[in-house]
Amino acid sequence: MAYACIDIGSNTTRLLVAEPSEGRLRELMTQRAFTSLGKATSKGRIPEDKIEETAEEIAVVATAAVRSAKNRDEFGAAIEAESGLRVRVLSGHEEARLAFLGATRTFSGPLDGSIAVLDVGGGSTELVIGTLAQGATWEESFRIGSGFLADSYLHSDPPGVSELEAVRLHVSGTFEGLTVPPALHAVATGGSANALRRLVGAALVYETLERAVRILASTPIAQVAKRFELDPERVRVLPAGVLIFEELSQMLGLPLSVGKGGVREGVILDLLSPDMALSG
Repeated sequence: MAYACIDIGSNTTRLLVAEPSEGRLRELMTQRAFTSLGKATSKGRIPEDKIEETAEEIAVVATAAVRSAKNRDEFGAAIEAESGLRVRVLSGHEEARLAFLGATRTFSGPLDGSIAVLDVGGGSTELVIGTLAQGATWEESFRIGSGFLADSYLHSDPPGVSELEAVRLHVSGTFEGLTVPPALHAVATGGSANALRRLVGAALVYETLERAVRILASTPIAQVAKRFELDPERVRVLPAGVLIFEELSQMLGLPLSVGKGGVREGVILDLLSPDMALSG
């Protein structure tokens, strides 16, 4: 039996159709659209035209942009009227738990011991620690993401040195003083992580992350998008995502491996078996 999840994020609305296979998920279809809800939100409200645009796509779960919108009920009602499906607005805790579940249960390599999952979205970042046996045991959600930071600081094409430094300072300040439980492995997930896989590969260490910054800071958005087969909107926000991953990798003292799963996979696994979605 196939299962489907549609994840409404701050940057993108993404569809996943998958089926269980030998204790893992096998992807059948995935699609995405850059709906940019976080950028469009004004004075805490999602504009009517953006509601209509996104409501044309069936929705199941929504994250940071919808979570913080004053008219999120109106947004959910519009999608329910269009699709017949109710939107589940995830709390930061739920998003973190599901990201951990999806990232760890679809990871192709061994993950013994404690695992850190870093989910960088458009409007929020989740950092989760746990194990395969216990699930998520510690998590924090931060109201920064690639879209928020790009909209706030990155206005040049390509972004300038001063703009990137402003993002670095904001990211550093957000995580300053944070104490994180130790982990043996670290998995990166979300749209920025998937884009980085195309840009520099699945192993995100200081050298590869800095190489990504150099590419993005020296090449126009359209050229990067064409060369690496990425959406231009993803390329626009990607420098901010890179700098978030860089900061968290340094904080954990671990290289990051780009995972194949995240919130969408976590939602499907949660549907398959509540016992697989252990919470701390």
